[in-house]
Amino acid sequence: MVKLVMTDREGQVVDVDARVGISVMENIRDLDNSVDAICGGLCSCATCHVFVDPAWGAKLPPRSSGEAQLLGDLSSFDEHRSRLSCQLKLTEELDGLVLTVAPEAF
Repeated sequence: MVKLVMTDREGQVVDVDARVGISVMENIRDLDNSVDAICGGLCSCATCHVFVDPAWGAKLPPRSSGEAQLLGDLSSFDEHRSRLSCQLKLTEELDGLVLTVAPEAF
């Protein structure tokens, strides 16, 4: 288990005990005021959009072209912080990851 520090859509900071080996989305989707994850992690809807603290950027894999395209279509897209949480597989190296759930796009 590792910790995630998530700010939800209401601005509440939540410490999440998260499982390594599954996506960030799978770890947070059932929490209140978290991501919707409508497509279930298939990288096809962008409803799991989060802002990752820039200090963590170097530890994350680069965006795939599909992820970049979905994020680029969002009005809340931030080049330095936006990620789809379904595309971030949690590893021990990401213990303490700080993220904020993005506003709903629709």
